Amino acid sequence: MEKRRVAWGLCAALLSLSATATACEVPLPEKGFVVVRHEKAAAADAESARFLKQWGIDTMSVDQLNAYVDLPYRVTVVSRSCAGEGTGYDPDAHRIELCYDDFTEDLELLRRAGAGAGTATGDEALSDLVRETLYHEAGHALLDALDLPDEGDRAEEDAADRFARLMLLGEGKSGETALLTAARGYDLAAADAPETDPQDEHAPDAERAEAHRCAVYGAAPARHEDLATPARAGCGATWIRTRDTWTRDLAPLLRR
Repeated sequence: MEKRRVAWGLCAALLSLSATATACEVPLPEKGFVVVRHEKAAAADAESARFLKQWGIDTMSVDQLNAYVDLPYRVTVVSRSCAGEGTGYDPDAHRIELCYDDFTEDLELLRRAGAGAGTATGDEALSDLVRETLYHEAGHALLDALDLPDEGDRAEEDAADRFARLMLLGEGKSGETALLTAARGYDLAAADAPETDPQDEHAPDAERAEAHRCAVYGAAPARHEDLATPARAGCGATWIRTRDTWTRDLAPLLRR
């Protein structure tokens, strides 16, 4: 099993450099999250595409997911320029599409906020945003795999956000940092576009930012005393509810 995993890791690396599947002889795993390829980026997205390949954030995050859950089928992860369609999960194809153009926008927001690309701070911040995004989409994939009751688009988006918190907070301090970075990203997006899109199924960016900070504080209040406010007094209970609900729902798929 370990040899197969290493072989697939090498295969995935090759596929990330080429869209030609025949360049690799190792077959795709029958189930689990799998990074299939990084497609050639549009010119405007070249920097974010190069970042994703060099850092391998998608592959590392997929490894974390596969160590945590055992999917009943394969969910592929493809990175590409989406021409504004937006990162998302396709339940019919069982595919997560990560959009370079989304991360290009994130890079621009980070730059304007003073976290310049090409610096350790900028790179690490963008890597945190990619991780949070991929875990969010994996949450959609798991809701699909578990066939949980459909409670509406907003409810599903909120549940996917909570899954991202579950995964990142399970990683300890680095995950806490990633969630706080993602919260900052949502703050920047809210400031950049203060008007809420009525067709957006997600919570408003400012709400998502605060929910991430609440989870970080609720999970580790001693490490984040700077986040303590009267409004966050219930964050500990909120985090426990998030953790226990997702863990209960994931019970049929959990590896540990």
